[in-house]
Amino acid sequence: MLNTVSVTPVCVWWVLFAVYLLPGAFGDDPYAFFDWTVEYLTVAPLGVNQQVIAINGQFPGPLLNVTTNWNVMVNVKNKLDEPLLLTWNGIQHRKNSWQDGVLGTNCPIPAGWNWTYQFQVKDQIGSFFYFPSVNFQRATGGYGGIIINNRAVIPLPFGAPDGDITLLISDWYTKSHKELRKDTEKGVDLGVPDGILFNGLGPFRYDDALVPDNLPYLKIDVEPGKTYRFRVHNVGISTSLNFRIHNHNLLLVETEGSYTVQQNYTDMDIHVGQSYSFLVTMDQNASSDYYICASPRFINSSAWSRAMGVAILHYTNSQGPASGPLPDPPNELDTYYSMNQARSIRWNVSAGAARPNPQGSFKYGQITVTDTYVILNRPAELIDGKWHTTLNGISYLAPSTPLKLALQFNIPGVYKLDFPNKLMNRPAKLDTSIINGTYKSFMEIIFQNNDSTVQTYHMDGYAFFVVGMDYGIWTENSRSTYNKWDGVARSSTQVFPGAWTAILIYLDNVGIWNLRAENLDSWYLGQEVYVNVVNPEITDKTELPLPDNTIYCGLLSPMQQDQAQRVKFSGATTDLPLGGRKILAALIVSLFVTLFR
Repeated sequence: MLNTVSVTPVCVWWVLFAVYLLPGAFGDDPYAFFDWTVEYLTVAPLGVNQQVIAINGQFPGPLLNVTTNWNVMVNVKNKLDEPLLLTWNGIQHRKNSWQDGVLGTNCPIPAGWNWTYQFQVKDQIGSFFYFPSVNFQRATGGYGGIIINNRAVIPLPFGAPDGDITLLISDWYTKSHKELRKDTEKGVDLGVPDGILFNGLGPFRYDDALVPDNLPYLKIDVEPGKTYRFRVHNVGISTSLNFRIHNHNLLLVETEGSYTVQQNYTDMDIHVGQSYSFLVTMDQNASSDYYICASPRFINSSAWSRAMGVAILHYTNSQGPASGPLPDPPNELDTYYSMNQARSIRWNVSAGAARPNPQGSFKYGQITVTDTYVILNRPAELIDGKWHTTLNGISYLAPSTPLKLALQFNIPGVYKLDFPNKLMNRPAKLDTSIINGTYKSFMEIIFQNNDSTVQTYHMDGYAFFVVGMDYGIWTENSRSTYNKWDGVARSSTQVFPGAWTAILIYLDNVGIWNLRAENLDSWYLGQEVYVNVVNPEITDKTELPLPDNTIYCGLLSPMQQDQAQRVKFSGATTDLPLGGRKILAALIVSLFVTLFR
């Protein structure tokens, strides 16, 4: 059920070579190496053959299962027919925005090339996922789950579960990502998805009239009386999904790296790009199997009836297959149901997380806000004859030279540090305008949703505090409703239509970080901005240097000539630009210990 990653054996003489030539090159924290080939694969999750993006022949991709403070190296071989970047949703990349995998920080990996991501999952725990960040590719796969385990010295704030299950739920279209990309560019709405997938599989045939026969579906085998941790990620492109398991309670324990106050829910609205962990106890009589559902939310059309994700929970002592109607979703007419549910999610301020000290020792409500941005989104509109979406009237225009490289090499004119802190009274425009974030300042951002659909916003490099949300227009008086003690810290938040959501961010992670709409059509058409966080004191203690294996593009393309020969590959093998002898040596020894212990 869970994907695994295999490790290619290494010869003993390579280990001896490393030990002989690279003395003193090993750090205290372990290294984990993954070798991924990204290519197209033909599957039929909804009964229609189509190309998906697979990793190592797996759709969805392999599970990245590591422990906090580990050094992670992922060598990505791009066998697609277009450039590729992978981004790591919720991974903070402390001091290292070079590895973020978005266009503001990285040149895309050209078709036929490979590139090695190198980052440390420093002081993080929890449930996250990765996905392709360019060319609308997430619409056809390339995603997978990430687990960052706690170190043994830091106890879990709940009993150790009897099993760990990753679920990737997503809206799904039988059109290719290239077709969906063209439609979006033309202003064509994505429309009703063709189905909802569980881990890349179509629905169980709960209704003969709606679900074709012989579709493969997900079945999860469980033992009666045991408790399992379900890590559920909405990796779709535009649809909020309601997750529920028939007759079973969902005990929420974690979301995107933060332990939560433990509360039972019968269902949970999981919006695009969001991740949750639930403990589920198998306490039913198993007279039959049980439905696991993921159904679209905030829709009012019968055309959506076929878009239902259904997997099966199978007790080992089950008396028969699941039958009868699916468990009821929330009432669509109750507009506050989902918002009140979101407000009820609170931070467990007494639990330890990745570090020994309690999370609650960071009393965010007592810190003075330095800067405030009220960011208003708008539906797609025509700008210079093409469809674009905007934040504060600006549709982000990605330059050919990544912002991070332009800053590193002092290239003028690539971007402007003039993103407005509120909507300006001027026509919408295309621009490369970014936010100038002061190092160790405390920023307040209010997202005001002027669209007709739920939007999710995500910030790379950070976990921010979700302190308030409500319908209507945010005003300064709205601050009186903020939760200033145990608002949950996470990397994404939903903003309901005609409503606002407020977050607070402590800008202590140096780099250029992407703030974006997770809804893929909104993001692709321009709803993103970058926050530039600079430490005036230049030191590798707050930001790591330019990686050895940097790919250059745009105005810096001439610098790429020599490296192109080093990273281009053919066939199944390639030289790995691991970015330093220390990393290579640690990798070899780590693999040696794994293979021969």
